[in-house]
Amino acid sequence: MRKTNLIVLIAAIVMGGVAAFMARNLIASQAVPPAGPEGTIVVASAPLTFGSPLTSENTTEISWAAGRLPEGAYATKEALLKDGKRAVLAPVARDEPILKNKITGPGQRASLSALLDEGKRAVTVRVDDVRGVAGFVLPGDRVDVVLIRTLPRPSGPPESVSDVLLQHVKVLAIDQLLNERQEAPTVAKAVTLEVETDQAQKVLLATNIGKLSLILRQAGEQEASSVRRVTETDLGITDYRPVILPVNAAAAMAQEAPAPNAGSVVEVVRGTRSEKYNVARSNE
Repeated sequence: MRKTNLIVLIAAIVMGGVAAFMARNLIASQAVPPAGPEGTIVVASAPLTFGSPLTSENTTEISWAAGRLPEGAYATKEALLKDGKRAVLAPVARDEPILKNKITGPGQRASLSALLDEGKRAVTVRVDDVRGVAGFVLPGDRVDVVLIRTLPRPSGPPESVSDVLLQHVKVLAIDQLLNERQEAPTVAKAVTLEVETDQAQKVLLATNIGKLSLILRQAGEQEASSVRRVTETDLGITDYRPVILPVNAAAAMAQEAPAPNAGSVVEVVRGTRSEKYNVARSNE
């Protein structure tokens, strides 16, 4: 009996040692990243703002251990600057990789046209502190454009209506501000949007027939919302329709209505004769 217990104890010790060895190797393999080819990537050696020219002095190469570079990155400064001078289109922090979508093409100057995606156009909308969402719309945000105008009705006074003209439109600039990292709200007078050609035509036409306002969309929201026209009836304002009387009824009412300050009519009977007299009202 004692011999059997001893054999079981020895087997348990051996199996425990094997399990501890395997766990140690597993932890060590996960803690140390696998060795891979080491290269370089170009980053900013100092903070860069919009329009800053890229030079050998404000860029540097650092080690990059990953198997491949991020899309649009440059491995060497020579590859970045070989075709001509480039400028920054979006703020870049120190040690942040220089990416193709954040800089101009070779020899191209930093301007609003360089920020436009292929096939896009820039159009400007005039706003104020209310129609511009109190200044909280910033470059890089997405907005909906709403047209508010007044339409005639078959009867009664004109009616104000609200229509969503465009959805999910990118904001390029606020006044002359192109910095996407602007944190403080700015009450602007003009907002420049990135749109298609036909959308730009709609915006320009709408500015002549009503007022344009912006609705700020949630960051990252992609799906278009279902929209419809909103009228005064949706606000609970009832439709005012004046009562129109027939011509003969209106004339009869006008004849029966007493003239202002006409006074009263007094009838005096003398025997078989009666006479009517107009008595003026006293203003005292």
